[in-house]
Amino acid sequence: MRLRCSHLRVSFDTAKGPLCALDELSFESRAREFLTLVGPSGCGKTTLLRVLAGALPPERGEVERIPSPADSNQDVRLVCQEHSLFPWMTMLENAAFGLEMHGLGRREREAQARELLRRLGFAGREQAYPHELSLGMKQRVAVARCFLSDPAVMLMDEPFGALDYQTRLALQNDLLDLWEQNHKTVIFVTHDVEEALLLSDRILVLSRQPGHVVAEYAVRFARPRATGITLTEEFVSIKRRIAGDLATGVLAAELA
Repeated sequence: MRLRCSHLRVSFDTAKGPLCALDELSFESRAREFLTLVGPSGCGKTTLLRVLAGALPPERGEVERIPSPADSNQDVRLVCQEHSLFPWMTMLENAAFGLEMHGLGRREREAQARELLRRLGFAGREQAYPHELSLGMKQRVAVARCFLSDPAVMLMDEPFGALDYQTRLALQNDLLDLWEQNHKTVIFVTHDVEEALLLSDRILVLSRQPGHVVAEYAVRFARPRATGITLTEEFVSIKRRIAGDLATGVLAAELA
């Protein structure tokens, strides 16, 4: 599935009057693409994901969902920075929840969830409850649940933002490994330029509030990727260019 955003505008009423979060924001995702949105704090990144998920109607403009023949369903799922696991469910039950919503039988959904949790390093801990897990573990389970539900588009709102550096690196690698298996369409939000370059096929830079697209970068590093590319001269050079766009808000040329 592709998502096409046309001239989106979103504003909110505040005690000081209307606050415009997004204005004239337009872009189109591509099928099987890992697209990342970066921008300064408060530029409307989370608001945009809520609009894409259908949870917030835009004041003006529209979001068009364009199905692909490869889609098994038309679902658009959101993974937030907060893990949002059900506290009364075990790790296994949480991971398998999306499959349950699709009507899969218990034995089959738990077998799929158990296998993915094993690959993520949770063998033997499937019956643990969320309060027994670290924040990084909870995020792994939330990402696993999203992948297992097999949506047409996955929206990820800074899912690793609250984690320490080492845990963040580990989960970035986990996400890359999972994504390489089916190349689902992902729209990922982060303020971390290095994370965006490591994960993405394409990066859109958003302006300060009200947010709109001011630059686009195609990321041409070969896949599969490992965190070692972050030390290369080419990676550092592109990172500086994107950081410059974020700092100045000046339109940058698309990466050739």
